[in-house]
Amino acid sequence: MQQYGLSKLDKRQNRTQILRILKQQGPTSRIDIANMLGLTRAAVTIITNEMIAQGVIHEIGEYQNINQKAPRGRKKILIDINQNYKFVLGVLIDNDMISVGISTLSGAVLDKRSLNINKNIVYQGIVDFIIESINSILLDNCLQLDEILGIGFAVYPGMYNNAAVQITDSGEPDYKMLAVDIYERFKIPLIFDDSIKGMAMANIDFHPERNQNRNEIAFLRYGESLHFVVADLSDNIVSYDNRTDFVDNIIIDPTDVNSDKPIKGSVKEELSRTGIFKKIIEAYSEENTPILFELTEGDVNKVKNETIKSAVSGGDKTVCKIVEKAVKLGSVLINNLYYSTAPQRIVLHNLGLTNEEFDNIKKEIANVVGEEVASKLDMSIIDKKHGFLSGCAIAIRELFFTRGGYDSSEKNK
Repeated sequence: MQQYGLSKLDKRQNRTQILRILKQQGPTSRIDIANMLGLTRAAVTIITNEMIAQGVIHEIGEYQNINQKAPRGRKKILIDINQNYKFVLGVLIDNDMISVGISTLSGAVLDKRSLNINKNIVYQGIVDFIIESINSILLDNCLQLDEILGIGFAVYPGMYNNAAVQITDSGEPDYKMLAVDIYERFKIPLIFDDSIKGMAMANIDFHPERNQNRNEIAFLRYGESLHFVVADLSDNIVSYDNRTDFVDNIIIDPTDVNSDKPIKGSVKEELSRTGIFKKIIEAYSEENTPILFELTEGDVNKVKNETIKSAVSGGDKTVCKIVEKAVKLGSVLINNLYYSTAPQRIVLHNLGLTNEEFDNIKKEIANVVGEEVASKLDMSIIDKKHGFLSGCAIAIRELFFTRGGYDSSEKNK
């Protein structure tokens, strides 16, 4: 392997690569980093000493392996990211909740606020809650703005209008209005992106265990519409024409000839929460859905996720048939997404299932498409009350790793 000194490569790029190695591998020695990057040990020593002086990384002690004899000569000193170097604020604007919180660089949660909302919330209400929440979090944790890396905003596409996000002629979301109002108050770096991408990043970056078999995931968010991205541990996500909801238009049941929708048998129509609810409501009656009818006291407005689950558990034949078909079609969708993207894992988000219910779903999927695909399924590690971590992940990737740990105000960033 050819090795290069410090002058041969851009220092910021080297710092970024070092941080990514530590992110992926955990505590690592300078010698091993030099070998991985093809740099001289002297170059790595110069770079890492500067990063240590700035507080970006720190030494954590000698390398020890109980299965090997202690090496002769200079000991390997392990270095790692200083997860408390700076803290990061995250904001999630979802279709039913605004979540604001603060974390370390590893995603450890320090504090959080949330507000249940609906799609009728106005823009100023969103801005006021975000500003109020950030102020109270900083005050309660005795933090100053110079201790904050920045603020990451993860905005669900269905909430673009409420958050005053405009779509440009090229199809890109423009967050300018929200950015101006928040920056005017705090004057620290702001990073904005699609919440689907942010949640996918958080599911990789903040996983409690470093796992080489989980560095690339396919991420599928379930809800009134379905959203999909493929996320990598190191690189920022580039979605398909900046769209994450393209999966809604995928055909999974071409035999559905009774549909009055333009796209018959689509994911949106057959598999989304809205689509399944519509089918159950259309079938709802004392004769067709007796158990569900009894559970809801004959009031169709009381049909909710929990009453549907209870009706299935009680053996309501019509409801079971609708849900079983959805599971089969969902299995086909997951199978096709898996084989078209070849991820290491498939992460499902916003299903609203317990661990036991998720295991049962995996068994059903295995029965339809096989054990190989089913074995790759994970449930999202980010629950609703910690949704702001999607914003934290967006900010940390851009403001810390991409910048090589340089502060945004430094000239050599």
